[in-house]
Amino acid sequence: MRERDRLKDEIKRLKDKLRRQERTIKEGLFGSSTPSSKIPIKKNSLDERRQKKGGAWIGHKGHGRCSISEKEADITLEIEAPCECPHCGVPLKKKGTKARSLLDCLPVRIKKVVYYLEQKRCPKCHRTISAKAPGIMQNFLFSNNLISHVCTQHYVYGNTLGQISQQLGVSKGSLIKALHKTAEIFKDMPEKLAEEYRKFPVRHADETSWRTDGKNGYSWLFCADKLSIYRFRNTRSSSVANEVFKTNPLDGVLIADRYNGYNKAPCKIQYCYVHLLRDVKKLLDEFPDNAEVKCFVDTFSPLMIKAIKLRKLHISEKRFFEKASALKHNIIEVVGRGAKHPGIQHIQNIFREKADRLYHWASDRNIPADNNLAERNLRPLVIARKISQGSQSENGAKTREILMTVLHTLRKRNLDPAAAIKKALDEYSKNPKLDIYKHLFSSDSS
Repeated sequence: MRERDRLKDEIKRLKDKLRRQERTIKEGLFGSSTPSSKIPIKKNSLDERRQKKGGAWIGHKGHGRCSISEKEADITLEIEAPCECPHCGVPLKKKGTKARSLLDCLPVRIKKVVYYLEQKRCPKCHRTISAKAPGIMQNFLFSNNLISHVCTQHYVYGNTLGQISQQLGVSKGSLIKALHKTAEIFKDMPEKLAEEYRKFPVRHADETSWRTDGKNGYSWLFCADKLSIYRFRNTRSSSVANEVFKTNPLDGVLIADRYNGYNKAPCKIQYCYVHLLRDVKKLLDEFPDNAEVKCFVDTFSPLMIKAIKLRKLHISEKRFFEKASALKHNIIEVVGRGAKHPGIQHIQNIFREKADRLYHWASDRNIPADNNLAERNLRPLVIARKISQGSQSENGAKTREILMTVLHTLRKRNLDPAAAIKKALDEYSKNPKLDIYKHLFSSDSS
């Protein structure tokens, strides 16, 4: 009898070990949390999706290629036709013209400029007054136009400084020094934008790993629909979040995962359902043969998915609140059921004990049940981390923190980041006492 029980336990242990190995081969080292780029074997498209043809729906008129009017064109040229027919050699008669539109581009090249600045002498005070070179900061080699181009290409579009250096024919070290000096001009912007952030009714926060000077650290993101604030620190403690939120009670809601670093935020908190859904699905991956687990996951997962998608449905406010109330009731009913499996109990306990952080989406359509905005806003940093492995110095991390905050906030406000930065630097070069924050953001703050 004992030998049989021992063999049963051994068989169960080996099955669990085999299942874990199969999951690692299929999903990667981190199971359902493995990044898509690290999954060893990716699923093929479903048959139903393969059968779908690309392109517009049948009956869709389409837009076609838009011709460019003479008013919109930067350049208009008349091209002469040949004098004789290329087929039979007969002289051709004029028949008018036909418009042919095209889009062209100018290669990005450095333009070397020398200004001869006129100097004049005051006969009264005997001072020498010199003209100022337009479009360039004092003691800068690069024009404001070039600096704004480099900032946007590097911190918004993700081109490496090495690529930009080769493209422009400028040394990488010179570019780095110019970026540091530019960040010094905008150094007060992150804190002033943080004051704006605290006034938003719906806020998001997230973090990811980031190395600085070869040491492990974290990049933090605090964002809203019109604003992004980045922080680069060597810690993941709540002190970083406290820098941004301060201690005074705030109106509105913070959307975040269940990381403890955000729990001291002085406002309401909505937990991200996508992270919770991942834990629910992971339960079935770990216990695929357990009937109770399968029943719970099959019942609970669709409810969470509906909650995530609900606010984007094209329905009236009245219909939204009806559906939200029903969904909330169904979720509470499922998590209130008795369960024997400890994994199910763990999920249920989260919803029971943290109910005040799980249902704000049901009372306000503007509050999402997911943290997708923060996830998407962090994506440029994740890509930069894969390419550059982080920042080479503390100064580099600080520069990235300042310029990414400014540039990505400008982009969210439907402004051209390069044009806005250039305009601000042009004005600052004329008046060093300029309030750059008001110049950049006051006219379009939310």
